[in-house]
Amino acid sequence: MSAPGSETSPERADDEPPWLSDHERDTWLEVATIALQLPGLLDAQLQRDADLGLFDYMVLSWLSMAPNRRIRMGELARLARGSMSRLSNVVKRLEERGLVGRAPDPTNGRYTIAMLTDAGLARVVSAAPGHVRAVRRYVLDPLTTEQTTALQEIGGRIAERMRGGPDQDVPVTSSADER
Repeated sequence: MSAPGSETSPERADDEPPWLSDHERDTWLEVATIALQLPGLLDAQLQRDADLGLFDYMVLSWLSMAPNRRIRMGELARLARGSMSRLSNVVKRLEERGLVGRAPDPTNGRYTIAMLTDAGLARVVSAAPGHVRAVRRYVLDPLTTEQTTALQEIGGRIAERMRGGPDQDVPVTSSADER
């Protein structure tokens, strides 16, 4: 954020963070709004229309796109952008609802395969139109084609940086340093 009590970024001591300019702060606040509000809007639509949470839907969706509707749990966690712990809990709930099954990987018993059931496929197929309408309404419709292309590139760059996780020692650079 901007330096407390100032309108612009001050000269900083070595131990101070590189304060955000007003433009950077405003950009960050827009990104934060999206990050905090969009998942809730999409989750509410899916809960209302399909009795699924957003993460549940993402898991079912990735399984529906996997060859033979089967995938290793670790790969599914990566695709769904969730931890193994969270994925295991969600898959257990989906399994109890008859939407997903699990079995040891026949090629390597150390791994577990998640499998989309016919009921799970039917659920994700019926939920998809409402989810797509919500994604269009909140994300795609307000943008031009050029803006969606830019958003994909920007989102990809941010996501790539985030994939290192919170413990990654990321050097602090200004955006001008990376251009």
